[in-house]
Amino acid sequence: MNDQVLDTFDTAQLIPDFNAPQLPSERPDHATLDAAEHNTRHWVSRESGPLTPGSDAHRSETCRMFRETFNPYRPSVLEWPRLAPEALKRIVELPIWDIAVQTEGKARLRMAAYAATVDDPDMRAALALNAWEENRHKEVLSRMVEAYGIALASEPPYVYPKDAEWAYLVTGYSECVDSFFAFGLFEVAKRSGLFPPELIDTFEPVMQEECRHILLFANWVAWHRARLSWWQRMLFELKVVRVWMFLGWERMGLARSMDADGNAQQQDNNFTVNGAQSVSDVDISVPELMRLCLSENDRRFAGYDTRLLRPETMPKLVRFALRFMRKKPSTQSS
Repeated sequence: MNDQVLDTFDTAQLIPDFNAPQLPSERPDHATLDAAEHNTRHWVSRESGPLTPGSDAHRSETCRMFRETFNPYRPSVLEWPRLAPEALKRIVELPIWDIAVQTEGKARLRMAAYAATVDDPDMRAALALNAWEENRHKEVLSRMVEAYGIALASEPPYVYPKDAEWAYLVTGYSECVDSFFAFGLFEVAKRSGLFPPELIDTFEPVMQEECRHILLFANWVAWHRARLSWWQRMLFELKVVRVWMFLGWERMGLARSMDADGNAQQQDNNFTVNGAQSVSDVDISVPELMRLCLSENDRRFAGYDTRLLRPETMPKLVRFALRFMRKKPSTQSS
């Protein structure tokens, strides 16, 4: 079996009071799968009135949302459909698998490390579950690359962060950026017809889980910020600015990293922005892709209580940029 699948990461080792969810040992029937899909996409709080950031009600309902929308799929029983040669070649050649696996590897550790520092038991449990789900994403990817014979570079060691809050902020805001574009690219791939519907369906729970993750992150940021004193908040806002500057620098081009064998590896940290042509054989303009990302972002968040905060930075930036982008001129016969 692929070494990636034999990963021994254990969230409970880093957060002793965390209890991992119980997962089904066999693939559920279609009715159970449909119910889980609906449950993970729709949630409304029973609380009346506003959920003011920083309040006990906001914290409690944010954590309850994350807990109650959990999808109990087990990576080991996911079905990986047989691919036609062209589809298999396209999947294998996507330049994302190394960075995708390693990103999940870093995310699970960073989230677990920060969760272990949180005093509030409700929020600590939610962030611990988030870390556990990141580890599950890594297992899904590892099993997929094994099923389709995708060669990966050896993984570098994952280092426990010295500044757990910084690491969590980098991971959280990075997911907000990447998920926004991934929602659109996933829909492009779905519409292209180049990949079997069964493969799209297999990855769908992972995509919606990313939506839940950034919904939790956006509300954690607001909750955490509201509980800080004025001088603590100033320091926190400076740290957030530094995080965005770091993410901007990281996405300016290819990042270089070292694998476990000491070999330099180039990774495209910006694939979620410019990868449309890799998942479709139809030319799609940048404005078209941006509009699709916006509509898919809205669609994936639509089922959650509107009193919970959504990540706003990328949608606002893209809507602003679209004001200056011209529509692709239509061709007319003479």
